[in-house]
Formats: sequence, structure tokens, C-alpha cells
Amino acid sequence: MGPQRRRPRSGRLACVAGVAASVVLVSGTGSAVGAGPVPGDGPPASAPAVPAAPADRQQPVAVPPPVPVSSTPVTRAVPPVPAVPLIRPVPLAPPFPPFPPFPVAPMAPMVPSNPDRRVPAFGAYLDYGSRGVADIDRFSDWLGGTEPRVGHTYLPGDRWHNIEGAPSFLDVWAEWRRQKAGRMFVLNVPMMERNEEGVPDDEVRRLLGRGAAGEFDHHFRRLAERLVGLKVPDTVIVLGWEMNGIVYTHRCGPDPENWKRYWKRIVTTMRSVPGQRFRFDWAPNRGRDAVPWTQCYPGDDTVDIIGMDSYDQPSGLPFDQQVKEPYGLQAHVDFAKARRKPFSYPEWGLFRNGDNAEYMRGMLAWMDRHRPLYNTITDYCPHGVWQCGANPNASQVYRSVLSGRPGTVPELPPVAPTPPVDPTPVRPPHCTPVDLGEWVEDWLGETLCLRFGWWPRDD
Repeated sequence: MGPQRRRPRSGRLACVAGVAASVVLVSGTGSAVGAGPVPGDGPPASAPAVPAAPADRQQPVAVPPPVPVSSTPVTRAVPPVPAVPLIRPVPLAPPFPPFPPFPVAPMAPMVPSNPDRRVPAFGAYLDYGSRGVADIDRFSDWLGGTEPRVGHTYLPGDRWHNIEGAPSFLDVWAEWRRQKAGRMFVLNVPMMERNEEGVPDDEVRRLLGRGAAGEFDHHFRRLAERLVGLKVPDTVIVLGWEMNGIVYTHRCGPDPENWKRYWKRIVTTMRSVPGQRFRFDWAPNRGRDAVPWTQCYPGDDTVDIIGMDSYDQPSGLPFDQQVKEPYGLQAHVDFAKARRKPFSYPEWGLFRNGDNAEYMRGMLAWMDRHRPLYNTITDYCPHGVWQCGANPNASQVYRSVLSGRPGTVPELPPVAPTPPVDPTPVRPPHCTPVDLGEWVEDWLGETLCLRFGWWPRDD
């Protein structure tokens, strides 16, 4: 999802604002979608704040916060959500060339087609920090004891020193990952600082050129070294997510060619660190956005997983059209299969169509049929099912399908180890970054960059 929801920020120097965490659960056999009501032990008393929706799309209907509950579990009555007729928008001329023709498979049935087979890893965004790890067990209890296997969080994108992965932020997730064999740690990594500050296109274009020239390599080398040092060298890196949208400074639209060069430099830099076994997940928004996501694909050599963020939007668009639309779910699966890559859904959930049980059935059946490597529902209002009491019907569908499934271990496809190779050094075109420490960077508001006149001559 692009210009819709973001993790809240409290200020320019916030270290952890804007970061989401998800826990991905793994399962075996599944139960039928839409089974009868499940007695609920409601969501926790507090839930993440709802971020403001961006101005370029329709605002979601405001929902009241969940009623605080005592420490003793109680069953809460949730008022029924009145049915609202959906108004389908008048079709407009497509702003982009049509997606290359892929044969569209028949629509998946609204129940899992084979409930006896192993199913892919699934989970939920719970919180970005230590609370996200602590809530894994509570979410598991709500799902009838399904064992969580995958943890998912986001690095803050406010300043470079946070994108480098502060140990105080990463250590709790690394410890969770090390506690049990077979767990998967998924980490969203911004490609630029000031990632959610509304940086204009002209400045984004200049920043992408600097990144493509190698000026920011050292930040990602430090992150890779820290992950290896924390003994999580097999982390799945969701780098520069939703790049085809307009929300983030690390967006692709202002300069797709330099964006792809910059992605390649980051991946090459991180793979050069000894001991790493990272997997890089490239995850655009579903459908048309600022640019078609195919224009941002950096190439098979630096992409291990082809992801997609897919929410229930726009208003009035049924799930089968989300499958068939240009750059939609079917095009994504076909794109990944043509490249022999696994695919994923790092973010998905309810949105513009409210408490939509049919969307929930459709998305769960789609993933049961096509078996992505992992998927992560965003579990805060208006998207979620456990921490958002505004979606009782979709919540019942999600819980009835996923409750009590035996845990299975997600298996990553084998990849030949990459020998450590230092990226080709490139002189900064304008200046040389100077690392003066976190305190000085916060005080200045950015990394200090100086222009020196003592480059050695090439003679």
C-alpha cells in the first residue's frame, strides 16, 4: 500500500516512530473459511495509533478506539457495522501502458482448495519494538495456539544512524530469532533518511543520483555488519518498499534508472560483508500507482523475493478485480514465476471497503492457492483483525481459518553463497560524508558532508 497509512511520528528526531512490526505464523492444515462464530478474548487494551491517510486518496472512515478492558478476559459486544452500498468509480483512461499480457487464471474459490496440505507462513503487524515481540504469544493464544515462526519489524527512516540499525533496537528481535531454529526475521529497511518528510521530487532525484554514485554505501555496510554481529545473518531485507508510490523519499518515480542503480549498490554492499546470508525482498504496491512497478524492477541478480503490499482498495473494487487489474495480484504472481522467484505479501489488510469479510475470504483463499513464502496482515485500525474492534466480520473469518493450525517451518529456497567482494569505490560527486556520531547528526539534522580539494591525481 502506498499513499494510505504510515506509522505515526512524534517529531523530526523520533528514533522509532514510523516503524511497524509483524509476526508471521506458520501453519499446517487449515479449516474452512467462514466457520461459525469463535468465542473471542478481545484485543489488548491499547493499540497502535491510526496514522493519517495521505491526501491523494480518499480518507478512511474514522473508527472509535477500542474500549479499555481489565486484566480479566471478557467478551465484548461489538455493534454491527451497517451495510453501505459500494459505488463503483467511473472507469478512466489508463495513465500507463497496459501490463504485458499474462494469462489470467480462474478466480480462486472462497475456501481453501486443499485444507490438508501445508500452507505458507502468515502473521500480523503487532508493534515495531519490544512490545511487538511480547505480543506474539498473546496473538498466538487468540489464534488457538498457532505457533509464531516469523518476526517482522521496520527500521526508523528519520536519520541515517537509525537506518544503520541501532543495537538497542535490533537486539530484542535478534534474540527472538535466535531462540528457536526455523524462525524467520523480516526487516524493512528504508533507502533514504527523512523517508516520510514529504521531500519534493527534485530533491529525491538528486538524492537518488548520489545514492547511485555510492555516497551512502557506508550506512548499509554498517547495518549488514550489525546484523551479522547479532547472529541474524539470514535476515530477509524488505528494501525500499512501496517504491512505485508517492509517500516515501525512497520512491522510484522521480528517476527510475538511478533508483535501480542505487538498489544494486545497496545489495552489493550488504552482500560484501563476510558471513551474511541475506535475502532481499522487492515489494511494490499492488496496481497502478505513481509509476508501473515493472519500471522499478532492478533485475534478477539483486532480488531474491518478489513481494507486494496489497490492501482492500480502492472503494468499490471487488477482490476478483484486485486479482485481474493491470499490475494486480495475478500479474505479480506471474511476474515472480516467470523469474523463478518466491513471492510474498509483507503488508495486506482491510482498508477502503470497511469490514469486508468477502475480501478476507478471497485474500486467504488466494494465498492458500498460490502459497507465497510469507504474508503479514497489518493489525491496527482500519486494516486489522485482532487489535482493531471495528472489523468483527472479517476478524471472525481470519480467526476461524487460521486458529489451531499446527506450526510448520517456512523454508527459504537455496541460494548459492555470494563471495565477499568490495563494491567498486566511487568518488562522491559533490562531497565526502563525515561521521561525527549520532549526537552531532541529530543536532545538525543530517549527516555532515564536506568537499575536500585533495583528491590524489590519477597519474
